[in-house]
Amino acid sequence: MGMPMELNTMIVTKGNEVREQENVFSLTKAGYRLYPIDIPIDVRKTIQSDSSGTAVIQKVEWTNEKTTITYQLISLNSTN
Repeated sequence: MGMPMELNTMIVTKGNEVREQENVFSLTKAGYRLYPIDIPIDVRKTIQSDSSGTAVIQKVEWTNEKTTITYQLISLNSTN
């Protein structure tokens, strides 16, 4: 059977992102997920929240029923 693939069109962090460099982050999610690479997509803390910025995903890794993405934040929306 295997795990179903999920297509994600935004990055939803739930506050679990890890800063790798100044504007580069990694995020690990349960399950196998497909993400668009090399195009700007929305970053949100939750699915319902407003966009917190825009990022470009540089790398997607699938291991042990988890997906880890590495992404570069290219713009940040101010949270007033």
